[in-house]
Amino acid sequence: MDFGLREEERLFKESVSEFLRKEVGEKWKAIDEQGFIPTELIHKMGEHGFFAIPIPEEHGGQGGSFLLAALAAEEIGYHDPSMSLAVFTLLNNAWPFVLYLYGSPEAKDRILDTVAKGRGFFGIASTEPRGGSDVAGIETRAEKSGGGWIVNGEKIYISGVREAMEQLDVGGWLLLARTGKPEARHRGITAFCLIGNYNGEKAKGLEYSILDTIGRHGISTGVLTLRNVKIANNMVVGSENKGFYIAMEGFNLARILVAAANVGAARWALERAVEWARGRTLFEKPIASFQGVSFPLAEVAAELESVKLLVYKAAWMADKIYTRKEPGLKPKDLSFYSASAKLKAVELSLRASEHLMKILGAASYVKETDVFRNFLGVLSYAVGAEGTQNIMRYIIAREVIGKEYTG
Repeated sequence: MDFGLREEERLFKESVSEFLRKEVGEKWKAIDEQGFIPTELIHKMGEHGFFAIPIPEEHGGQGGSFLLAALAAEEIGYHDPSMSLAVFTLLNNAWPFVLYLYGSPEAKDRILDTVAKGRGFFGIASTEPRGGSDVAGIETRAEKSGGGWIVNGEKIYISGVREAMEQLDVGGWLLLARTGKPEARHRGITAFCLIGNYNGEKAKGLEYSILDTIGRHGISTGVLTLRNVKIANNMVVGSENKGFYIAMEGFNLARILVAAANVGAARWALERAVEWARGRTLFEKPIASFQGVSFPLAEVAAELESVKLLVYKAAWMADKIYTRKEPGLKPKDLSFYSASAKLKAVELSLRASEHLMKILGAASYVKETDVFRNFLGVLSYAVGAEGTQNIMRYIIAREVIGKEYTG
C-alpha cells in the first residue's frame, strides 16, 4: 500500500503550482473584487492543460486521469481561495467528460477541443427556481418538433453564464429538461448539449442575466431563460429519458473535484492561521502558545490529512471505473466516495476558514486582510453547489443502509 503520488503526478502538481504562482499570485484578490476572470488567463490555463484533463487526446482532451484533475483543482483552490478559478476549472473537467462519454460526435466536435484549449466553457444547467436538490422534479420542458426539440423553461444559479455567452468562443451547458410525463419523475428527463454561444452566434430564444452573489465573484452565476429554444436531435446527450442518470454520474465526478478544491482552500486557511498565530503576541507571548488557538489548528491539520486521502481515493475510484475500466465496477459504485469526499472536504474547509477569521479577530473583518473572500467562496459549496451537504448525507446513508430503508 503506497500513499504517495507517482513521479508524473508529483511533477504535474508542481507544474500547476508553479504556473499559478507566476500567473495568479496575489491577483486572485483583484479577480474576486472586480468580479471577472481575465479571458487571457483562461486561455493560458487552457494552454497549460488545466481543462478536459481526463478526456483522451483523440477526443480533444489532455489524456490524463481524474487524479490529475483533482490535483489541479486542489492547487487552484490553494492559489485562489476565493474559489472562482477552482469552480471554472472543475466544471470544465467534469461536464465535458460527461459529454465525451455520452455525446454525439457533432456535440463533441463543437465543445471538447475548444474547452481543452481554454477557448470554451461547458457546465451544468439543472437547478430551477422551485428547487435545486430535487433534480427529478424539474419543470423545464422539451417537446419534439421536426428533427429536433423545442425547449421552454428557466434555470437559475448557473455557473459560467457570462464566460460562456460573452467571454469565450464557445459556451454551453448540459441542460436537463423534462421529455416525459411529470409523474415519470427521474425516468422522464433528457440531457441536452445546449450551446448558448458558438463563435459569437447566440442561441435564438435564450436569454440570460447575471446574479449579484455575496462571494466567489470571479466566476459569474446567472439565470438562463429558454423561450422556444431549438435544439437539434444530435445534441441529445445519451438517450431520451435517461438524462437523470447521466447527470448523476456527472455530479459524482464534479463532487470529487469540488472536494479537491476545498482541500486546497483549507490548506491555504491553515497556513495563514499558523502564520498569524506565530507572529501575533498577547501578554508578551505568541498567541500560538494558547491552547484555544493551537488546538483548533491541530484538529484542522489532522482532518486535512485524512480528508485529502479520502479525496484522492475518490479520484482513484473514478479512474478505476472510467479510465482503466476495471471489470466488476459500475458508475454507481462511485456515489459513496464522491459524496463522502464533498461532505468532509467542504465542512473542513469552512471550519478552517472560520478558525482563521477567529484567530485574526477584528482584522478578519476588514477587506485589507482578504480572508473573508475565502470564507464566502467556500460557503457557496456548503449551502448548495453540486448538492447541499444534507443531500451528501442522504446519498451516503442510502449507500450504507440501503435505498429501501432511506426512501
